[in-house]
Amino acid sequence: MGRATTAYLLTCAAIGVATGLLIIPATAFSTATYATLPPVSALVAGAWVIGFVVAMRLIERPGAAVLTGLISGLVATPLSTTGPAIVITNVMFAAFIELPFLVTLYRRWSRGLYYAGASLLAAFYAVWTVTAANMQAFPVWVVVLYVVALFASELGAVALGLVIADRLRAAGVARLARRRGNAARGLGRGAGPAGQH
Repeated sequence: MGRATTAYLLTCAAIGVATGLLIIPATAFSTATYATLPPVSALVAGAWVIGFVVAMRLIERPGAAVLTGLISGLVATPLSTTGPAIVITNVMFAAFIELPFLVTLYRRWSRGLYYAGASLLAAFYAVWTVTAANMQAFPVWVVVLYVVALFASELGAVALGLVIADRLRAAGVARLARRRGNAARGLGRGAGPAGQH
């Protein structure tokens, strides 16, 4: 196993562990408020997105978000209120973040793709949860507020994840984990003001 592959796996593992620890309280909060206060529960939806964005932005390699999602789910399982189901949820959420990059065959790493993935996730999750939780029983304004809070949380998490990843890249973190071409470009690949696109 080469140094780049080892660094890639270790970086995803580290981000996955941090993400898993973050979503344990987020899951508990969401579960407690989901049925009675949907808009409030939606405020923590972004907790699932931050780590996957950081992984993709920091490493810029295929599978980074999904692998991080798998690890974070395994870490969270013992203490999660949803049990092993959290693994499926995390991998699914991570797949949405990674999907736009897959569509471009991992040739583009622009900021817009992160927001596109998070928007697709928010739209899918909104339809799924509104139906599954029978939110039609709530007044329309509650459902609308829930959807708005969901999108705001997901997109806000993308913005925060990009900032964290760009600062880590500027500090030289995970240099070996990135593809050679990406690592050689450094800041010019998308980290920091000079590389924003």
